[in-house]
Parts: sequence; C-alpha cells; structure tokens
Amino acid sequence: MVAAIRNAEWCAWFPEDYRWAYNVMLVLAVVPTGGAEVGEIDRVCRRLAGHVGDDERWFREWGAMGDHVRGLAEKAEARGDRRAALAHYRRATSYYFAAERFRFPKDAEALASYRAMTDCFRRAAELDDRYRIEHVEIPYEDTALPAIFISAASSPDDRRPAVLFMSGFDGNKEHNWFLGAEDLIARGVSVLSLDSPGVGEAVRFRGVPLRHDYEAAGSAAIDWLEGRSDVDADRIGVMALSLGGYYASRCASMEPRFKACVAWGAIWDYHRIWRERIEAAYAKQLPVPGEHLVWSTGTSSNTEALRLLEGFRLADVVPRMDCPFLLVHGEDDQQVPVSDAHLLYEACGSADKTLRIFTNEEGAAQHCHMDNLSIAVPEINAWLADRLGASAG
Repeated sequence: MVAAIRNAEWCAWFPEDYRWAYNVMLVLAVVPTGGAEVGEIDRVCRRLAGHVGDDERWFREWGAMGDHVRGLAEKAEARGDRRAALAHYRRATSYYFAAERFRFPKDAEALASYRAMTDCFRRAAELDDRYRIEHVEIPYEDTALPAIFISAASSPDDRRPAVLFMSGFDGNKEHNWFLGAEDLIARGVSVLSLDSPGVGEAVRFRGVPLRHDYEAAGSAAIDWLEGRSDVDADRIGVMALSLGGYYASRCASMEPRFKACVAWGAIWDYHRIWRERIEAAYAKQLPVPGEHLVWSTGTSSNTEALRLLEGFRLADVVPRMDCPFLLVHGEDDQQVPVSDAHLLYEACGSADKTLRIFTNEEGAAQHCHMDNLSIAVPEINAWLADRLGASAG
C-alpha cells in the first residue's frame, strides 16, 4: 500500500502541495548565498496563491520575476554599478531556474527561459572579480559536457585539490554555485561543477540522456582535471546531491582515481523509487513533474524508462569503494526514505565511512537539507577538505 502524502508543514507557502512547497524551499535555501531575496520570493508566492498545481502559472510568475531582476541588473550595468549588477544577475539565475523546472514539454519557450538562466549566471561570473570562474567543456564520448570550474589556486602552478560537483535528477551546474561552492574555495578546494548526462544543458541542448554507468562522466571529468596545472591529480574527490547520491557513489566505486566521495542524499535502488511513484500515479512526493523521467532518460514511455532504471542500483557496486565516504541524509526526507541511507552505508566497502543523519530537532531534515543548508554545508565541506588534505591559501 502506498503511504499517504504528508503535508509540507515545514514550508509556509503551499503546505498542501509537496512539489510546490519543496521548490519554494529550493529558492529560499539560496538566499544566504545571494541566490534569491525573501521579498521577491514572497511576491511570486502571493501571485501564485490560490493556483496550486497550475504549472503554467508557476512558469509565468517565476519567469516574470527573472525578467524583472535581470532588468535591474542591466540598468545597474548601464550606470556602471558592477556590484549591484552582479547581485541582480545571480538572483535572476535562481528565478529562471525555478520557472523552467515544471515546464513540460521542453519547448522553445521553456528552453529560452533556461537559456536566460545560463546567460544570467555567465554574466554574473564575468562581473565577479573575486574568483576565476571559467565556463569549460569536458570531452565526453562524441560530444562534450558543459561545466563551470572555479579555482582555489593562487597561481596557475599552485596545485590544489579539486572536487567534481554534480547535482541530481533535476538540478544543474549553476544552482550548485549556491550550494557551498564559495565555501569550498575558501577551504582551498577547487570546484568543477558539471552538467552530467541527463542534467542541465547536457540534456536540454546536447541530447545527452541519463545513464546508469555514471563513471563514464566521472572518468571524463578526472581526465580533464588531471590536465590542469593548478589541480593536484592525487587529491580529486566527487560530490553530488539527490540522485547524485547515486552518481557519486557509483563513480567512486568504479573509478579508483577519486580519493573521497560525498553522497549528499542516499540513493539505493532508484528503480524501486520510480516504480512506486508510477504505481501511485505520481501521488507520492516528487521534486518535479513525472514527465521529467521519460524526458531525461531519452525514452518514449514509463515502461521503457523503468527498464533503463534497472541499472540504477548500488548493492553490487558500492562494496568495491575504498576511498573515504561521507553519506548525509535527512531524517524526514520525504522523497527517499532514511532506511535507504542505512542500506547504502552498510554496503559501502570503504574502511573510512561516515553516516550523518540530520534530525528534525536540529533541522536540515528534509531532502538534501534544503530546509537548513547553513548547518549541513559546512559539515560536508569540512569533511571533504579534510579528506583531500586541503588548506586555504
């Protein structure tokens, strides 16, 4: 029997609808890192009040806020205020990201909104003189995967540890910026934020679908990092969130060059997760509309997508892992049960492994800790910097 959906009582906006509530939380979560403004979020949510479930209206209202804030950025640029323009472009990035997530099909209008998001992030990066932010291409089979590299090095020959940072089922390389990238740089760890197969620009503009053997992307990323003079090839880790808990665990188990692994949210049997969702006619807690599955896998039906997901199981994979492993999960994660975290932890073959469950009492108990990143991110990043032997320069 499928468990009844619980109201999202942890979210003041749209508590009656998990998907809408959780996605508002995604935007709220990046306020401390400059990715959004509470007043702007509130304005959008007030316009959406009484329209829960109307994804077209969601697309229009968040997109309109993106347009508004991008306009502020352009005006600030015109008057020579780089700092204000940078801040506005960063927030516009998040609002376009929120808008496009629910839009199906991924038609020309949806893709234009997504392109506005990537353009705003790129312009913000160009205005940010605090960091060396590079938009790069990672050679991958017969194409390339788009990525963002932020160096912690003080010079081109200052070899620093690095982490491959991937999102999950429905994130992207731009959103990763707001999830602790600056903190990692401050700790002396360079960041390669990747749009991996089935994710971000890779699937939208290059037709690269989701796949189970994610080490193909992980190995491509390490090959690229090893070619940089400012990266210590012996100190490269991998971290990913949500479905990325599968990506990172798979990569670290199959690619021995990774020296540390963070699964930011457990995935044990993704086929089971989606089988249950489909059997419940998508009545279970979902982060995005159910159509995302068929689209991101490049399949033509749920049946075909489920066949592809049969490979997304870790029981026969993670016993091979031998690098340090950190698994973090929320006690009240309503997308993936905490029991899956215990299964993954027990099966992992690493001698140095840590399971951290954030509780309801302390906060950060929801999926990937989006209800309180401020306590989760420092723990994750401190562990990663320690295992990679990083020291801030």
